[in-house]
Amino acid sequence: MAPPPKEVDDVPRLPMPSRNPLPLSSAQETAVREVYHARVREYCAAEIKQFADCALGHTFSVPWKCREQNRIMNNCMISHATQDEQDAAREEWFALRLKRQRDRELKEERRKEQEKFHREWWGLPQVDKDGEKGKEVLRRAERVGGFPRRDEDALSKDRHR
Repeated sequence: MAPPPKEVDDVPRLPMPSRNPLPLSSAQETAVREVYHARVREYCAAEIKQFADCALGHTFSVPWKCREQNRIMNNCMISHATQDEQDAAREEWFALRLKRQRDRELKEERRKEQEKFHREWWGLPQVDKDGEKGKEVLRRAERVGGFPRRDEDALSKDRHR
């Protein structure tokens, strides 16, 4: 079996909140799938490269000319596309929560700097609500599982009736 994917930067990694699957939003599930597919592609990088090299310069004839490389590539990807690999991708996604939070904070700082530069460049007055939008972005943490936001204070759905 191929070695696991390389570590991403030197960001502290958080553990999985629970061994039970947590409900994630559609966007979060998409991000987990992207991690999963990237891990599988990394395992089969050599086979993918062989197929790509064979397909280079061919258009319509790729299915016939590169049949063997395509079969080898697909077999490799199928052999690594397992439930264990999906679980590992989910754990990696959860572990990198701090990195995503730091990236959001850096993006917000950059947005503030650009806004300040824009205001100085065009001679616009400073707005009284300086940074309110940014503070809201930083206050909003990444939600994982639980009730939707409108039901956070409720114990159950029946309580609203």
